[in-house]
Amino acid sequence: MSDWAGIVWLVVLLAANAFFVAAEFAVISARRSQIEPLAEAGKGSARTALWAMEHATLMLATTQLGITVCSLLILNVSEPAIHHLLEYPLGLTGLPGEAITAIAFVITLLLVSYLHVVFGEMVPKNLSFSIPDRAVLFLAPPLVFFGRTVKPVIVALNATANLVLRLFRVQPKEEANSTYTLDEVATIVSQSTREGVLRDGTGALSATFEFTTRKVKDVAVNLGDLISLPESATPADVEKAVTKHGFSRYVLVTDGGEPTGYVHLKDVLDLDGDAGAEGGHAAGSYAEPIPAKRIRRLVSIFEDTDLEDALATMRRSGAHLARSFTAVGATAGVLFLEDIIEELVGEVQDATRRL
Repeated sequence: MSDWAGIVWLVVLLAANAFFVAAEFAVISARRSQIEPLAEAGKGSARTALWAMEHATLMLATTQLGITVCSLLILNVSEPAIHHLLEYPLGLTGLPGEAITAIAFVITLLLVSYLHVVFGEMVPKNLSFSIPDRAVLFLAPPLVFFGRTVKPVIVALNATANLVLRLFRVQPKEEANSTYTLDEVATIVSQSTREGVLRDGTGALSATFEFTTRKVKDVAVNLGDLISLPESATPADVEKAVTKHGFSRYVLVTDGGEPTGYVHLKDVLDLDGDAGAEGGHAAGSYAEPIPAKRIRRLVSIFEDTDLEDALATMRRSGAHLARSFTAVGATAGVLFLEDIIEELVGEVQDATRRL
């Protein structure tokens, strides 16, 4: 082989090495969420890319084989060619033959290493990291074709690697991990917001992640801060409370302050009775205690229950208010559905509330 043919082979092998490196990082870095819609739309390269991502260990074995072979051939083919080309100008220096050979070898090694690291490794790696979804669509088809061509070798290498992993009690995985924990998603959202890729002007996204760590006791209203009515309250009392405070729901409590149920304004609107003649007081059902069938039941939820679980319980029961209790069963406070929603979306204003 001539020296210049060796240089041509050096360029070809560097390109092949770059292909395998780029394909390796593209398969690992690409997002299924971006590739699956294209595959469902019938794009062949996307279907092949998904197959490669689902068989990541086989694809990694393929790329590692290609990278190793290319790296060995680069040194074997390029070193003699560059060495011979350098001997001519170095021979003009008058140095001994042994010194010229040593200098030519060192220069060749440094030059080939530089080209291999920069153009055979770093450039393709950074390219795949920058545009992984586009890269995997372009690189996966030829990688899968090559992998199927040398499949017996790849299967043998992969089986050996998996055997070693199992000896260390590590379970091999075929598919690249494409799922995230809650903390990882929160980090992604935070980073995307800082870089301006994602906007969270209302804070709803951040509140959603904080919501998962909140407990009932963090949101429930203590009994001492609760605006309540006695068990014997009448529709007239509810009307007065609405006029004074503006809330549409009121907890009914015993003389000892224990919540027993709650009423909504609309539960007593039709209990108007007959207008009284003296002092303008209402008569009939309007002045009598609210009927038991009009009083809504309070569900009971342990105060250390996760807020999202409490929300699910209240939704199933259709209750807007719940009694929170301690480990010994004592009432700790009252949980309002409105307050839970506010943890997610911010301030929710009662339509009847006085500001």
